[in-house]
Amino acid sequence: MSLRNNDRQWGAVSKFFHWIIALAIIGNGIFGLMMDLAGSPMRKLNWLALHKSIGLTVLALVLLRIVWRAFDRRPPDAPMPRWQALAAHAMHAVLYVVILAIPLSGWWFNSVTGKPLQWFKQFNLPALAEKNDALRHFAHGVHEYLFWFLVLLLLAHVGGALKHHVFDQDNVLRRMLPFGRLRANPPEGDRR
Repeated sequence: MSLRNNDRQWGAVSKFFHWIIALAIIGNGIFGLMMDLAGSPMRKLNWLALHKSIGLTVLALVLLRIVWRAFDRRPPDAPMPRWQALAAHAMHAVLYVVILAIPLSGWWFNSVTGKPLQWFKQFNLPALAEKNDALRHFAHGVHEYLFWFLVLLLLAHVGGALKHHVFDQDNVLRRMLPFGRLRANPPEGDRR
């Protein structure tokens, strides 16, 4: 498998970014929802620090993915109706915006609470805003609602990939999978 994208599929670097970011988001989302089960205040504080560090890592990975994508051509769209191609491109654009917005909103929420933000206890990051108790609940709400919006987007994204795989029997999903082979002769889609 090539490191770079080609005319048939995504390259190893694009696949790595896609799947590691997806796993980190899903894991950190579940972890964030489970923080109230921590038991002790100290354990919850440690879990919260880990949640923040993973979120910052997702932010860095997404920024690296955007840089990589700017320099690596993307494979041409699989044959499909034009409206589906436009919907897929719009979905990806919104996914990128929301995936960037969630860790940034968490960073903002952390900033308005006035707490220091560390990445895996290695170094502190600067605050994005001054401490502001009046904005604290609003900032938390923004962070949480963005997460639930992302859940809806991911369900649509996965649903679209499965639709292509099961019903259209094309290579849309296969060319992003880290394993397996492309179908030799996928059906030609209707491009209307």
